[in-house]
Amino acid sequence: MELFQALLMYIRLTMRSYLSFGAGVAVTLACVGFFGQAAPGQGDLADNAELAKMHKEDQEARAPGKDGKIDWHKMMEGDKIRLARVKEMYKDGIMKTGNDFYHAAMILQHAEVPNDYLLSHDLCVLAIIKGNKQAVWLAAASEDRYLDHSKLPQRFGTQYRSENNGPFKLTPVVDGIADWHRKMMNCPTLEDAKKREAEMNKMFGGGKSGGGGG
Repeated sequence: MELFQALLMYIRLTMRSYLSFGAGVAVTLACVGFFGQAAPGQGDLADNAELAKMHKEDQEARAPGKDGKIDWHKMMEGDKIRLARVKEMYKDGIMKTGNDFYHAAMILQHAEVPNDYLLSHDLCVLAIIKGNKQAVWLAAASEDRYLDHSKLPQRFGTQYRSENNGPFKLTPVVDGIADWHRKMMNCPTLEDAKKREAEMNKMFGGGKSGGGGG
């Protein structure tokens, strides 16, 4: 009963927030109210090895090399290849497990257009329904990235941007999202998100034009 009441509360808060600024994000995040419960009959499915490999490559491409720098060109070229393949797999219905949906969502999060971020968000919801708890944070981050790239304020404070190689700064955040809500989505409080600007600039050496944060 407590779980059901929490789900209802989440749906009401989510709908209220969306209606306040007219964003076209579907209220699919309400599925997070299941808090990582696995769907019946899904435990015997094996994760897709190709998706797992692409996810590993995606993450490794974002790690600094021996010189302490990220090879941005190599990373972006790899992103394009992985993105095209994930879209093929999505159309063919290859993703079956929570990990499959999570791995695909992470690759879509590193695309370049809002609709891909929205699809990333949708796949996070499916991952959560199937028991993947890592997808909770990514659900928030993909929603934020969709809003940010749609020129709307983000909600959870996961997105940072560097303009003209200047320092990274937290992009505008909509009013009305409580910190307890952020914590339930595995996101930092708004105050801590603002403090992370310095960490981002130290990590990326002063800035790279574009967005950051997942």
